[in-house]
Amino acid sequence: MAENYEFIDGEAANFPVWQMCTWAEVSTSGFYHWRSRPLSATARRRAQLRAVILQVFSDSQETYGYRRVHAVLQRMNVQAGVELVRALMRELGLVPCQPRPWRPITIIDDAAPAPPDQVACDFTADAPGRKPDSDITYVHTWAGFLYIATVIDCHTKAVVGWATADNMKTSLISDALDMAARNIDLAEGCIFHFDRGAQYTSRELRCKLRSLGLPASVCRTGVCWDNAMAESFFGALKNTLVQRTTFPTRAHARRAVIRCIEMFHNRKRLRSGLGYKTPAEVHAEYAELQAAG
Repeated sequence: MAENYEFIDGEAANFPVWQMCTWAEVSTSGFYHWRSRPLSATARRRAQLRAVILQVFSDSQETYGYRRVHAVLQRMNVQAGVELVRALMRELGLVPCQPRPWRPITIIDDAAPAPPDQVACDFTADAPGRKPDSDITYVHTWAGFLYIATVIDCHTKAVVGWATADNMKTSLISDALDMAARNIDLAEGCIFHFDRGAQYTSRELRCKLRSLGLPASVCRTGVCWDNAMAESFFGALKNTLVQRTTFPTRAHARRAVIRCIEMFHNRKRLRSGLGYKTPAEVHAEYAELQAAG
């Protein structure tokens, strides 16, 4: 009965109440009596949860599903079961944005020597700086493509190095790698993992890695999940920002991408692979353990 009354109340601006009561086979007096009653404790609780969930969903740039929203509520000490969160999001019509199908842009240089794959799809590490992963993507602007190279740390899942340019030359990767080397300690035995793109297998990058003392690890040909962590990040970046934004210039795109990386991905976005923590929190926990030891 209450569901009928709630529907009538929600549509009162569109149809006469008496007519909807007739359609729903309920009395008009019963509806007005229901509406005049104070909200129950359960109804008040659900209304409060809806408001909080709406805010969390908005803060995630409409990308969080019910599991991540539930994780945020737990961090806020808001008591709500995961299925209740799921039901309330369904009631509110909150559907997270989904990444579009991935399309590779890798240009393979078959003549270039390729190091072996030393990662074997294991994108975990017991400390920062042990296993950085790199790749290149692009953003469309009215002025042409903006290319982005990133270096992601396998321990914290943070983007520790990035660079942008209007081309896909090897210098783009070198700049991102230089930033990573400034931001984290690339430990002895660190493995630098990347795909088989011509920029990554170039002589210039091999010399760069040699100067840094970094052994290389290269994805197998045609196996997209060999670089799954980088592809997952690019999917999230495009889902969060790129596919919902129009960029007039490369400068506009660059500012937006950097803001998304530094302010959202590294500091705010909860990662399921990190136990619903942020990369910044995982890095801080590691630093605290090192200081205590």
